[in-house]
Amino acid sequence: MELNLRIKPKRRLKRDKPGALSDGRSIRTFNVIDDYNREGLCIDVDFSMPSKRVTRSLEQIIEWRGKPAAIRCDNGPEYISQVLIDWANKNKITLMYIQPGKPTQNAYVERFNRTVRHEWLALHLFKTIEHAQSLATKWLWTYNNERPNAAIRRMPPRYLLDAA
Repeated sequence: MELNLRIKPKRRLKRDKPGALSDGRSIRTFNVIDDYNREGLCIDVDFSMPSKRVTRSLEQIIEWRGKPAAIRCDNGPEYISQVLIDWANKNKITLMYIQPGKPTQNAYVERFNRTVRHEWLALHLFKTIEHAQSLATKWLWTYNNERPNAAIRRMPPRYLLDAA
């Protein structure tokens, strides 16, 4: 019956780390997309992304695009912090957290993150945070306005806004 066989633990997938500066320091990115039309709304680049930085970025997006009813996010420390929860309550925005270990519940942004890694982060060696942010902004414009998206009839996300 072989009841004494050892059950092998599942191996974790090795994840790609965010890019690094030319001096070897790691950088973090904060990516925001619109679930409806897959438009990239923000890529913020820094050495760390504390919740105050996240709320500041979200305030800029709200100023530009209007207030969303809800924000879906994972369970990273910057997203479960009391600072972000208080900000969301003050602005009457629902925070929808995915289940831990279930990235498929946030599939659109996970796919966007992979595209960012392969089409932007992996292609550059950044000198400074400002250099990385500048290239991120340029890439995001190209993604939204020129790059066809297979999920939305091979059109760039901006065309869905213009068609609506």
